[in-house]
Amino acid sequence: MPETALLVDRSDGVMTLTLNRPEARNALSPESIVRLAQAWYEYRDSASLRVAILTGAGEEDFCAGGDLKLLMPLMTGARKAEDEWDERLLANLQQFSDGILRGFELYKPVIVAVNGRALGGGTEMTNACDLRIAVESAIFGTPEAKVGLIPGGGSLTRLPRQIPYAKAMEMLMVGDPFTAQEALEMGLLNYVVPRAELLPKARALAERLSENGPLAIRKVKEGILRGSGLPLDQAYAIENEVSAAVMQSKDAREGPRAFKEKRKPHFTGE
Repeated sequence: MPETALLVDRSDGVMTLTLNRPEARNALSPESIVRLAQAWYEYRDSASLRVAILTGAGEEDFCAGGDLKLLMPLMTGARKAEDEWDERLLANLQQFSDGILRGFELYKPVIVAVNGRALGGGTEMTNACDLRIAVESAIFGTPEAKVGLIPGGGSLTRLPRQIPYAKAMEMLMVGDPFTAQEALEMGLLNYVVPRAELLPKARALAERLSENGPLAIRKVKEGILRGSGLPLDQAYAIENEVSAAVMQSKDAREGPRAFKEKRKPHFTGE
């Protein structure tokens, strides 16, 4: 039986999702999208999962975006449903946006480990994640304008908020690729590492995040995402809201107590 389009591993509070279509550049198929959406729902709702890592199989590609033979024709109506995965996606099209983390309300941290080329949708999935690591050979870019399209998977909204405006406009309108080092220098990435260090680095970051207060981490991300682009007074109101939720929690009492007692805190997310 062929392997699934998405491999999912759960261990020590970390969910690792691996795009598993290396023969198709890890392009997103209907099965990929449905499985991604279902995995994100599980991650969001599970009290035991604190960090997620997203990566790709193989050494060439992280993700080439939507599969032009399977996914995009289905979404545009150019082909009819042919199997279970087509039907499951068409039955709930919200899974498409949720699967690629476009507008999906997820306040837990997501680390991306980019194992190869990340052009088009691969770059869009990268900028949907919170902490970003890439191998030295990774390539980023949104070349959609070169073929008369736009990168509408979140990049028009996110990129100008995440990297310098001029670089965002160059990436979005010119469409030329950028190396991993260039992406690092413009602030799109946190780290560029040799291939052998990619997943160990991602897991080390996941472990560090897992040691912090899970409620605090969630509320940091919630405050940033909800306040982004708002006037200062409105953003401060959201900051006050999430701060109050943390200050009233059991974790906020446990952390200082553990520090005083010189022991590791036991956070519960409550």
